Amino acid sequence: MLRLRRRPVMPFLFDGSALVTAWLLALAVPPLAPWWLIVVGTLFAIVIAKQLYGGLGYNPFNPAMVGYAVLLISFPVLMTQWPAPLAMAGAKLSFIDQWHYIVNRILPEGVGLDAISSATPLDTLKTQLRLQHGMAEITAAPMFGTLGGKGGEVVAGAYLLGGLYLLQQRIISWHIPAAFLGALVLMAGAFFLVDSAHYAGPVFHLFSGATMLSAFFIATDPVSGPTTPNGKLVFAAGVGVLTYFIRVFGGYPDGVAFAVLLMNICVPLIDAYTQPRVFGHKK
Repeated sequence: MLRLRRRPVMPFLFDGSALVTAWLLALAVPPLAPWWLIVVGTLFAIVIAKQLYGGLGYNPFNPAMVGYAVLLISFPVLMTQWPAPLAMAGAKLSFIDQWHYIVNRILPEGVGLDAISSATPLDTLKTQLRLQHGMAEITAAPMFGTLGGKGGEVVAGAYLLGGLYLLQQRIISWHIPAAFLGALVLMAGAFFLVDSAHYAGPVFHLFSGATMLSAFFIATDPVSGPTTPNGKLVFAAGVGVLTYFIRVFGGYPDGVAFAVLLMNICVPLIDAYTQPRVFGHKK
């Protein structure tokens, strides 16, 4: 009988996928976070979540999301210090000022952290809704733009264009982006129709947080995701539904990372029940 040999673990320094993991994690971490935070998250994602399982091709969980979840749970304050939009910022930092803050945690004299950072639109929305404010009142704040958070909607649009390029180049298939975005739109649309004063509409959820980044660059991870076309649809739809429920009813503003990791647990079961029928065999 022919037996497949398990290949040796590839050192992470020579694993090209490690660079992708580091980039995805860097995009999920606040840009003014201390330098050691991204180092800790990257090492945990690559060494613990990937290499200890056998390296590329063997990790059951999305490494970048494992690193992000560890940082968010371990250092919640540092992971929520996002820069305020320029229109809201009380002070503007030069590149040198930002470098000093990232490396030495030193701000210019007379500038406080509150002057350069603010809550994200998703965080603000969740907090204000719990204080019984209505959607119209909340979204009238300067941090909200036409589609989502001011500035953030442009970033989401850039991720969308990048994702469409990946689809055009056939680097990824349509199944996961379509199912993820479709499920999120259906959930947001249903709750919005029920009570538009207390639930944000589908467009806001599409262009806020890590929706577009996850749809095209995170949930499409070929190693930790399903292998069958139908399995990809089920997996991505589950990520979309979980993302919405965590955002609206959970304790975290954006639930993408936890939604992906929870669905990673279900991948073996999804693959087992979505295998295509073998030609010549009855079901």
